Amino acid sequence: MEKTIVTTGKTIDLAIESALTQLGLTRDDVSVQVLAQAKSGFLGIGATPAKVEVTYESHEAPKSALGAASRSKPKAKKVEAPQEDLFIDAHANVKTDLDAILSGSVEMKKPEAKKTEKKPEPKKAEKKVAPKKVVAPKEFAPAAPGSTEEKIEQFIKGLLEHMNSNAVPHAWLEDGNTYCVELVGDDLGYLIGRRGDTLDAIQHLANYSINRNVEGHIRINVDAEDYREKREDSLRRYAQKKAQQVLKAHRRTTLEPMNAYERHVIHATLQDTDRITTYSVGTEPNRRVVIEYVR
Repeated sequence: MEKTIVTTGKTIDLAIESALTQLGLTRDDVSVQVLAQAKSGFLGIGATPAKVEVTYESHEAPKSALGAASRSKPKAKKVEAPQEDLFIDAHANVKTDLDAILSGSVEMKKPEAKKTEKKPEPKKAEKKVAPKKVVAPKEFAPAAPGSTEEKIEQFIKGLLEHMNSNAVPHAWLEDGNTYCVELVGDDLGYLIGRRGDTLDAIQHLANYSINRNVEGHIRINVDAEDYREKREDSLRRYAQKKAQQVLKAHRRTTLEPMNAYERHVIHATLQDTDRITTYSVGTEPNRRVVIEYVR
């Protein structure tokens, strides 16, 4: 069963993070609808927080009818014996036992202490540590002087220096007019950014700058630590999960804002799914994919 929760924050990301913290879920487990953008106001006056509605699957088990019925049965009343009779019986029993002990017909024995057996401690299972896979570093051929690869590497290298990064770009011709660039170095997470935002910006600037100085049109794809491939796999799993929710609920769902490339991955993943259609709504940078059930 789907449930929703509305949270606020200084930014949309903080509002979403607040909802995920309350629910104990990850970003792939929920669907987000932006209700209101944050407004800073003038000198702090009139500022309003961002508001989002988060939809998630609830897995609460229904209470059994048998349990409810058993709780509703009236409890049987205990019939208590009159206090006077209980007192007389107890007094008589004590007197009889005392006479037997004094006459020696009954021997008093000390209660035996219960022997406690120590349970053997279970042996702890030894954790098997899988050996780490050693990945050989990639080898890149140097760019030919005056080539398009060299121009791409020089531009991105200068851009990275302005960003105080020591990463080194390596460019090569992939196919036709498409060039690939791999950023190599330490702390590449800074260059990837949140969901690849920084990597997309570097790629956009490289395409804009290089295409001004070459004949025809070329396409430049910038990557680091195989982020693009990992992101594609994550988007495919996310799309399939949301499609199953739509099929189960017979209703449409709107995904979070994505760039054109990520929207293309969602459309391509679900294009052959029965009773599912996808389309995009909104304007950049808030354009979203809608997954809808087809009756």
